[in-house]
Amino acid sequence: MLSVETHAATPWPDPLDWELRAGEAVAAALALTPYAELADAAPLVEVSVRLTDDAEVHTLNRDFRDKDKPTNVLSFPQVQEDLLESLANSDDGEILLGDIVLARETCAREAEEKGISIADHATHLIVHGTLHLVGYDHMDDHAAAAMEALEVKALASLGIANPYAELD
Repeated sequence: MLSVETHAATPWPDPLDWELRAGEAVAAALALTPYAELADAAPLVEVSVRLTDDAEVHTLNRDFRDKDKPTNVLSFPQVQEDLLESLANSDDGEILLGDIVLARETCAREAEEKGISIADHATHLIVHGTLHLVGYDHMDDHAAAAMEALEVKALASLGIANPYAELD
């Protein structure tokens, strides 16, 4: 069973049920991967989403990625990629798939630049972060295109427009 725990370290704008939105975004992304069965697996499969500020994300980005600046989203997978396929059959009671951390100021600035709501942009970033938790990346053009296609499909299932449309 999939559980998405959302923690707002600082107030986030928009009168939105962020817990519900994060759960929908994680589920939509996971459903499009080879690990879709984790949503209904016997063990509790948990994803943690932390909504925080640029200062905290800056610190995490510096400490874990050697990048001394804030970024919009960070993902911290907790399961090795080669073990993902066996999780649905695990007899562990609870499995932490990983953590996703979003930076409020960066997210708000990017949403404004794109002319979209913070809620839609944050949803995109949660989908993006979820895909990182299950091994997707964008290190080369082929991998980036595959990941973006999944993001677009997951977002469409949530009624959110293609965030890459202006780039096409």
